[in-house]
Amino acid sequence: MPIIPDEKDWTWVLSRPCPECSFDASTVTPATVPGSVENMLPRWRAVLRRPEVAERPDDRTWSALEYACHVRDVFSLFDQRLNLMLDADGAQFENWDQDLTAVEADYANADPAVVSAELTAEGEQIAESFAGVREAEWGRRGLRSNGSEFTVLTLAQYFLHDAVHHLHDVDG
Repeated sequence: MPIIPDEKDWTWVLSRPCPECSFDASTVTPATVPGSVENMLPRWRAVLRRPEVAERPDDRTWSALEYACHVRDVFSLFDQRLNLMLDADGAQFENWDQDLTAVEADYANADPAVVSAELTAEGEQIAESFAGVREAEWGRRGLRSNGSEFTVLTLAQYFLHDAVHHLHDVDG
């Protein structure tokens, strides 16, 4: 059964802690992202070794494997967006339909070992990219296709919430 698309605007997590996963964006800077990502990679690899990794808990919720595929792609997408912002202040981001991507990339039938390796590589890449951000660049801007504006600082906060929240989803 297809998952009902998540059409919520999650940018509110930039102004208040997430009541579901307890993430507090005010504690995040681009400088803290690398360590946070590196610390979560072993947890994601452990999730992907679970025997039931591909089983959905119910008809409305992705399996842990599908969440891991999504996080892998979030790592890649936000690395691209970060680099666009560093290359050009006011960069424009193309729309990304995460639910369509999940179907087209067949997240549900992915190989957990392959996803683990890819998620690790993408996580290491985005950690490296954030590690290279200078404080003078934190205010550079980017615009999402729906008009939401981010700075490098708020992009770091929004990005990290996604990865942390989905670990909460698969551990909760």
